[in-house]
Amino acid sequence: MDIAQIGVIALGLFAIMFIAYIALYGSTATRAQTKRLQQIRFRHSENGAAKVEAQFKKAVAARRMRPHRTAGADSRIAALSLRLDRTGKDWTVQQYLYGSVGLGVIVAALVILKFGAPLLGLAVGAMVGAGLPHLVVKRLIAKRTNAFNVKFPDGIELLVRGLRSGLPVTETLGVVAGEVPGPVGEEFQMVVDRVKVGKSLDDALQETADKLDLAEFKFFCISLAIQRETGGNLAETLSNLAKVLRDRAQMKLKIRAMSSEAKASAYIVGALPFVVFIMVYMLNPKYLGGFFTDDRLIVAGLGGMVWMSIGAFIMYKMVSFEI
Repeated sequence: MDIAQIGVIALGLFAIMFIAYIALYGSTATRAQTKRLQQIRFRHSENGAAKVEAQFKKAVAARRMRPHRTAGADSRIAALSLRLDRTGKDWTVQQYLYGSVGLGVIVAALVILKFGAPLLGLAVGAMVGAGLPHLVVKRLIAKRTNAFNVKFPDGIELLVRGLRSGLPVTETLGVVAGEVPGPVGEEFQMVVDRVKVGKSLDDALQETADKLDLAEFKFFCISLAIQRETGGNLAETLSNLAKVLRDRAQMKLKIRAMSSEAKASAYIVGALPFVVFIMVYMLNPKYLGGFFTDDRLIVAGLGGMVWMSIGAFIMYKMVSFEI
């Protein structure tokens, strides 16, 4: 079996994955039509709560971050730079790319020297070089995001106490930046620094919202923007927002506890074939050695991994809930 036939089989497997994704989530046109019908329903609804919800969703969508534009060659590079910035590390795009390429080359060379299979080495090297750094960055972003969400209600409550004591908003933000540790203090300090160099508070907050891309911080920005336009008691608004954020965090913890058994089952089912493969290979390398040298077994192994990935993706979606 030559490389062309293997490539055709791989394209067929990816086509099956794409068809499965379309079958589960529908086409882009269908989702856009459903969203449009929902907007029309909210617009012509006589229910006041529905109208308020529609206005709120419109305000959130208007302030939603655009990670990259379709025009411009550097748009995806800018999106990658933004992801690296969300980790809180001083990593550059060049360091990330060099690390990914170097990791992929090292893994490919080790596989080729160990098993003598260039095709398998290139495939494994490409997967590790592209996937492992992405997963590491995603893990760091999730860790920093969780740390931000834990301390963010405390920062809002400190902001409320400062406003009730008579301090202006900008000065109170500086107090929060100095008193609250971790990502909350860092991000608020950046907001204060942007205001000091001449930017408006709305623009400074919007830049931070675009960087974090968190619903909690967007709620905070929208609350400040609405209060500036309509007036009212900002301290009371932010106090209610802090309560809502704490309730959201409690609901997320409850959902995590309720879905932990299903997630554990998914992890066990997904990891069991790989664990058994490694154990059998360690006990009898010749029995499974064909998966690293025979083209037919390589294609069969890749096909099995694709189907396992589809199953893992479906199980992940079944236990994932948005609040």
